[in-house]
Order: sequence, then structure tokens, then C-alpha cells
Amino acid sequence: MTPESLIASASINIGLAILALWLFSVLKKQPRNAIIYYARLLSDRHRADLPLHSSFSLPRFLPSVAWIPRAFRVPEDDILRRHGLDALVLMRLFKFGIRFFTLCSLLGVSLLLPVDYYSESDLPTRKEYSMDAFTISNIARGSNKLWVHFSCLWFISFYALFLLYKEYKEILVKRLQQMRELSHRADQFTVLVRQVPLCPEHKTRTCGVDHFFSKHHPFSYHSHQMLYDGRDIEYLLGKQKKLKTELEEKRETEEHKEISISEEKFREFAHKVSHLQSETMLREKELPVAFVTFKSRRSAALVAQTQQHSNPLELITEMAPEPRDVSWRNLAIPQKILPLNKIGVILAAAALTIFFAIPVTAVQGIAKYEKLKKWFPPAMAIEFIPGLSSVVTGYLPSAILKGFMYIVPYAMLGMAYLGGSISKSKEEIKACNMVFYFLVGNVFFLSLISGSLLDEIGEYFTHPRDIPSHLAAAVSAQGEFFMTYILTDGLSGFSLEILQLGLITFDIIRSCTYGRAKENNTYLFSFPYFRVIPTVSLSILIGMIYAVVAPLMLPFLVGYFCLGYIVYFNQMEDVYETTYDTCGRFWPIIHHYIFVSIILMQVTMVGLFGLKSKPSAAIATIPLILITIAYNEYCKIRFLPSFKNFTIETAVEIDEVDEKNGEIESRYVDAATAYSRNQPCLQRVSIEESPTNLNQPLLGTGSI
Repeated sequence: MTPESLIASASINIGLAILALWLFSVLKKQPRNAIIYYARLLSDRHRADLPLHSSFSLPRFLPSVAWIPRAFRVPEDDILRRHGLDALVLMRLFKFGIRFFTLCSLLGVSLLLPVDYYSESDLPTRKEYSMDAFTISNIARGSNKLWVHFSCLWFISFYALFLLYKEYKEILVKRLQQMRELSHRADQFTVLVRQVPLCPEHKTRTCGVDHFFSKHHPFSYHSHQMLYDGRDIEYLLGKQKKLKTELEEKRETEEHKEISISEEKFREFAHKVSHLQSETMLREKELPVAFVTFKSRRSAALVAQTQQHSNPLELITEMAPEPRDVSWRNLAIPQKILPLNKIGVILAAAALTIFFAIPVTAVQGIAKYEKLKKWFPPAMAIEFIPGLSSVVTGYLPSAILKGFMYIVPYAMLGMAYLGGSISKSKEEIKACNMVFYFLVGNVFFLSLISGSLLDEIGEYFTHPRDIPSHLAAAVSAQGEFFMTYILTDGLSGFSLEILQLGLITFDIIRSCTYGRAKENNTYLFSFPYFRVIPTVSLSILIGMIYAVVAPLMLPFLVGYFCLGYIVYFNQMEDVYETTYDTCGRFWPIIHHYIFVSIILMQVTMVGLFGLKSKPSAAIATIPLILITIAYNEYCKIRFLPSFKNFTIETAVEIDEVDEKNGEIESRYVDAATAYSRNQPCLQRVSIEESPTNLNQPLLGTGSI
């Protein structure tokens, strides 16, 4: 890629970003767009606080930047209080990128960049047509200047490990603080029990649960809530809700004859639902799953983390997810079918990975114009239009790749759902892992192979020991492409995210075709952690690998993370809702992604030092890899268990505070009814209430 192509890519991305941000700052002031740009605030009934311009005035159509400094003024404690620890973890991921790449940029621009540029290159003519003059490729083989890169590699690695340790420690403190503040949550008293056996006497599972826990935990067991196969009830409830909506619309138009018919149908459905929700009928629909509530958090934590039955395949226990986080459909999947579901997910992910190799290879064909002319001779026609070849090779490949990447997270989330996770948060965590490794394998490694090693792909299989050298050569050759990728993902990607162009277009089409929705019908969605975390982590991986190889990329990454922080803070405040809070369980997977990035950076440098005929530097880098691996193992022992488990110490401390305040009984009583209120098949719809408000019967609850 030539400097002209890079400049063309930067110009297009900067232009699109400015246009998108300008449009956003104007469109968000328009009252009709509040359902898009203030969806969360509208759902919280804060309409009076919205900065909307209802009158026709000039400020309403002028862009403003007041929303930008707001992101940096809000303290972390406010983010934690308003949005939970998961949101704070994401914001700290952006802050990690800003801190890390700011120091790396200062080091790279002031030290590495001059060393690379003023070096005796093996290919002196490259400066005239390539960006390689600003990378490690410009340094001659065997040059002692490579020791500068070696020293920077050690410094950058230790700085990254220091930041990771600091983040892990601080987020763990925040997690314990958050768990104390969320002492009212039902999941702290509740254990999810699967593979519940039948009661020997009454031949029902609800008696089986009650009998077992009354016998083995007589002083701490409080009650339980069985799960039911209520698909037929849910179907009828859906019909009821639809009828209720139609009934309210007819009441507004005063269609009395049709109102009486709809009311009669509604009562008919209500009678069927009431019959199916009777205790006798529900017992026939029992599933071998129960939510068991205890009288203290300590008891719940002990039961969840110990084996309850001599047969480990029965009475499988774990801490229950909070009621709003439960994936009710997946809990109904039989335990013996779950392994088949997981195998199916793996096969589907593999098929998607293979399919995605086609567009990635095509994108790299566009990026390498010389190869493109060889494979597709008509492409030479773009040379006759001045500047077009720079746009095609500089901007188009990364834009196409980003377009294909947009659908991948949603496909992976669907696969994670089919995998049988018990909660939405676990589905998103699984989706994060699948998306990250998909991006690393397809977007990063496949881009390297198809871009620079297409003719040598067989070497990987015939000479596996040469993989570090091949990786190093590929990384060095593809620096310009990934620089344009960072520009596209950051400037254009973040700007389009905040603009919500798809929703704006859909809302305009809807308003022009079948009318506006009601005022309270906002476009409210949960925060897409499964899409944001892997994408940002991939940018960290690319930045780390190129931190020593191509330091010119580092300032772009600082801008990437600053813009990302501003954009997603705004989305978190105004647009997306918080549907669950795992108390920071996303951080261990983020830590793992960054650890993988550090290892790949170090392995790449081992290969580069070998290519540059500096074996002593390559050998001296191996201890650094071992230190990094040992550090990661220490973090797994020191921090990871506290994120996976509800520690007995923390549970006892919170219990003692509640006992002192006389609140512990009310806490576990509320926890006992929380899951029945949220189980879909136990809901009821009444004509007197609004369509969104439901009565929650406490049927099928057993207690001592």
C-alpha cells in the first residue's frame, strides 16, 4: 500500500466521522428522534430532563459538542451506581487502551520511529513507494539497532502486565463493593438446582426438592420454585396481550360492538390460562429444575459450591442468575441434550469461519493492487481515473471487511443461545469468546495469510517450526492494511454507532408506511457487550502486535480509544438499557484477550528478530514469554476464583449487616417470590391493567 492510499483512507474516514457526528448532534435535538437517542431515559420516565428543542429555533439545527466533555467529567462511582459494574468494566477497557497506547505512542514516535526511518535498509528504494520506511522492515539484517526494539518490547510488555494487574485488583475491589450494595438481589439467596429427582413417596419433583433440602439443610432451607414446561400457557398469554392491545385501540375509537367481542375472547383466553396455571395442571408440567431459596447468603453459597448427591449427575447446583437474567427457554432443555447442542454450535461456528474466509481473501485481493491486476485484468481500468486506485486499495478493503464483520456477533450470539446457557449474561460471555477468536482467526490471521503468504501457505504444514518467522514476515507486510482497518473501525464505526443510522432510516420508513408508534414505544435494546468487547479487544491485539513493528499506528489507536470511550459512554447514558449485572464477570475474559495479545506480540518479535539475523535477541525474548505465561497463571490463582464464586467471607459479612439491621428475613422472603414473578408461564394479563403490567401468581411454590 502506498502513502497515497493511506492518506485516502484517513481522509475518507475522517470526513465520514465528522459528517456522522455533525448529523448526530443535530438529530438528537429533534423531539421526534427522542425514541432513538434517549431510549433509556424515556424508559426511566425522565422525559422532562431531555435536552430537546420543541420550538422552531436556530439552536435546534446547529451542531454542538456539549455531549463530548460530559464523558470525561462523570466519575467512575457514578457509572457504577447508574449502570453497574459491567458497564464500568467496558469503560475501563477503553481507559486501558488510552493509557497503554499513549505511553507506547510517546515511546514509538520519539524513539522507534527515528530509529526505523534513519536506518540502512536492505531495500533502499522502498521509501519512495511504501510505508515500510517507518517500520522495522527498514532496518538492515543484523543491525545493532534491533536492540532498541528489543528493549522497547520488554518495557511495553511489563507496562501492559502492570496495567492488567492494577485493573484486576481494582475491579475485584469494585466487585465486592457492588455485591454489598446489591444485597437486596434475589440471586444472593437462591441456588439453581438441575436434575431434580422424583420424590419416592409422592412421585413428584416438587416434593423431591422439598424432601431433600428439608432433610439435609433443615435450618437454612426456606422454599423453592419449580420450573414448568409452559409453552402452551405462554402461547395463550401472547394471544391475550395481543387482544388487550387491540381492545385498548378499539376503546379509543369507541367501536362498542367490536369491544364486546374482543372482551369475550379475552375472558375465554383468561379462563384457559387460569385452568392451565392451576396447581394440578402445573404438577404435570414440572421440569427437573428448581430455584431453591435459603435463609442466608452463606447457606446458599455453600450449597451452590458443594456436591449435594452421591450421584454427581443428580441435584447439580450453582448460584442462580438474577431473575431478569434467566434464560427460561434454555432451562427447559434436558441435561442429556446439552452436549449435542454444544457440538452443533461448534460445527456451526466452524462452518461460519470457513464461509467467512471467502470475503476476507477477496478483500486482501483488493488491497494488493498488483495482485488484483494479475488475477482480474479489467481492474487496470481504475488507473485511468486519478486517485481512484488509492481509494480502492486504501479505504475499500477495510470498509468491506468491517461490513462483513457486523453480522458476525449476532450470528455468534444466536449460536450461544442454542448452546443452552442458563442466563443471558452467560450467553453474551460465550458469544464474546466466539466472536473474539473468530476475529483473531479470520480478520487477523487470515488477512495475514491471504495478503502476503498466499503463495507460501503450504509452508505452514511442511515447516511448522518456521511459523514465527512466517508470522513476522506477514505482520511486517500487512501493517498498512491494519492501519486503515483501525481508522475505519474507529472513525467510521464509532461514528455510525452513535448516529444509529439504521434505526433512523427504519423509523422514517415506518412513519411513512404504517404510521408512527405510540410515544412510549422506544427503540430500547440491551447493551451489546458481545459485539463491543471482542471488537475493541481485537484492536488492542492489532495495536500490541504493531507497537514495536510499526509505531506510526500507535497515535491512531489513542484516538480510536478516546472516541470509543466518548461514544459508548453516551450510548450507555442515553440509549441502551442495563438488563443484567454480572458484577464484573466480563473482566476475566477481557484480561485473557489482552494476555493473548501480549503473547502474540512477543512471538511475532521472536520471528522478526530471527528474520533480521539477530538470533541473540530472539533467544533473549523467550524468557519474557515465560514470565508473561507465569504472570497469567498467577492471576488465575489470585483473582479468577473470586469472580467465579460467591465467597463465604463476603456472604457472611453481608448477612451480618442485614441481621444487625433486621432486614435479612425480608430479603430472603422477597427472593423466594422473585423467580415466580418472572417465570413467563406464571404471568397473568388483566383488562384493567396496561399491556406491560402483569399479575404474577405465586403458583407451584413449595416451602417448609
